[in-house]
Amino acid sequence: MNLTTYILIFSIISYFIGSIPTGYLIVKAKTGDDIRKIGSGSTGATNVKRVLGKKWFFIVMILDAIKGALPVILGKIVANYTNDTIGIIAVFCAIFVIIGHSKPIFLQFKGGKSVASGVGTILALNPAVGLLIALIWGVITYISKYVSVGSIIALILSPILMYLFKNPPCYIIYCAIAAIYIVYLHRENIKRLIKKQENKVR
Repeated sequence: MNLTTYILIFSIISYFIGSIPTGYLIVKAKTGDDIRKIGSGSTGATNVKRVLGKKWFFIVMILDAIKGALPVILGKIVANYTNDTIGIIAVFCAIFVIIGHSKPIFLQFKGGKSVASGVGTILALNPAVGLLIALIWGVITYISKYVSVGSIIALILSPILMYLFKNPPCYIIYCAIAAIYIVYLHRENIKRLIKKQENKVR
């Protein structure tokens, strides 16, 4: 197979992995409720916290990060058997896994905001940058008391950190694209922040 075929196949695989609705499945199993009809309607960890509490917030966040990382790791392994010398397969895996998380085919394309899965993709591309992003998210969220603020700032900083750590250009471009996409997914949160109506972490 040529490189284009590998990219196509693993992009599709990544999308379906990303589409596995972790938060939805856990809330459904624990309560029987449809999380899309609760709170913000998101299937992500922050909305799961509203239903199941802090413990499940962290469990869903970790599972979504693993979900984001796995396709990228797979893409990096496959790259060793192709002429992909710049990591483009892994980047396409990263793009499609976060699209899958936010627009899952299994839930009529209504998912989460791809923060945890996005951080998972960055961890898989460069663990040092991924850990820094997670740390920045934690610190900003703790100081501001807003998960959305921590998420937005951390992801915006990701392409800068990728550049500073001398990663391949396609990794830097991916982080820039992911940051723009995830900020876009937070557009309602941004409106609520401006109006001082966003829910704080309790």
